[in-house]
Amino acid sequence: MAAEFGAKVGIAEENYLGGTCVNVGCVPKKLFVYGSHFAEEFADAVAYGWSIEETSFDWALLRDNKNKEISRLNGIYERLLQNSNVEILSAHTQFLDHHTLTSNGTRVSAEKILIATGSTPFVPPIPGSEYAVTSNDMFYLDQLPERMTVVGGGYIAVEFAGIMNGLGVETNLVYRGSKFLRGFDQDIRRIVARELEKKGIQLQFNTTISKIEKHRKGVSLISDTRDTLETDLVLYATGRNPHVQSLGLVNTQIQTSATGAIVVDETYQTTATNVFALGDVIDRAQLTPVAIAEGLAFAQRQFNHQPGFVDYSAIPTCVFCQPNIGTVGPTEEEARNLYSQIEIFESTFKPMKHTMTGRNETTYMKLIVDSITDRLISAHMVGPEAGEIIQGFAVAITAGATKADMDRTIAIHPTTAEEFVTMRDPRSN
Repeated sequence: MAAEFGAKVGIAEENYLGGTCVNVGCVPKKLFVYGSHFAEEFADAVAYGWSIEETSFDWALLRDNKNKEISRLNGIYERLLQNSNVEILSAHTQFLDHHTLTSNGTRVSAEKILIATGSTPFVPPIPGSEYAVTSNDMFYLDQLPERMTVVGGGYIAVEFAGIMNGLGVETNLVYRGSKFLRGFDQDIRRIVARELEKKGIQLQFNTTISKIEKHRKGVSLISDTRDTLETDLVLYATGRNPHVQSLGLVNTQIQTSATGAIVVDETYQTTATNVFALGDVIDRAQLTPVAIAEGLAFAQRQFNHQPGFVDYSAIPTCVFCQPNIGTVGPTEEEARNLYSQIEIFESTFKPMKHTMTGRNETTYMKLIVDSITDRLISAHMVGPEAGEIIQGFAVAITAGATKADMDRTIAIHPTTAEEFVTMRDPRSN
């Protein structure tokens, strides 16, 4: 976008174009989610008259086909940059001073420099941590383990637990807190935990791993209570830290926070007036579409003379666990602190598809409304294609839709989404 606005632009990337999302994040992860869900689809097909013969799964084929798709996307990003006359520096690059970088021994100067280096997986420095893998490694495993333990309670941990379980791996999820998915609505957290247990994932809360021991047949996880969990592979999905290592920030006046995030103002300017930063590296909202919005706002402001800004108040997001989570707006707990009076509308039901399959899977929906203005505050959902459904509600909330607008909207029947516009009576408490 900066190049299209007339700026002369270079981009330095030492690994792969497209960043975490395209290469070791959202895109390959969702491809794996698709692949892991076929076992249930095969089982459900029988109720609809299909005769399913013996099936088998080839991990290497899924992994390699994923690699081909990622390579295709890398090529698209490269062509987009080249067609915009952006110079690509394919080497590690770091600061010499505020205006000067070094890239593979070459000095590069620029009037403005933008840091968008993202974040990297964090593994706590416990004894044996070198035997754990991260989400980056999961996309390139040589073979699937028979048993796997996921340590962590965020969306990455929950998603990979679902993927591995769906692919036939005996899966445990261990989390130090009393309930995973911190920051999500309490009802969402409760229902997703129940649904994952229905699918056979073993959940162990209030458990902290203090040591990992490697042995011939796998690894042992030792908890702080000295309990031992045997597994073949351990994935640590315990958060991501801003990727600021080896950027040469010591050669600048750029300040970072206690977590390593680069400190910026509302225009994404760092404490060095000509250096800017955005995306995961500033640790506001670690989501690819947020970084894209910030990048567009930066380009508009710096090179197109427009007051670019990002509205962080209603960021929609989806967790590709199984079933999916879709959410936009504050949780019920947050809403009660933000608004003097709210109303809760909710619905829990078995999806129409499973009335014939008999699968014991629950869909849950919740709307939160400001009682004073009747404006829709937030929407939360657990169920198939939750992200696809919630995207529309992000538009409605951003546009200021009211519950009355929802009530007079004609439903599409029979769909799951229609439940959102047919909820008439608020919850009593």
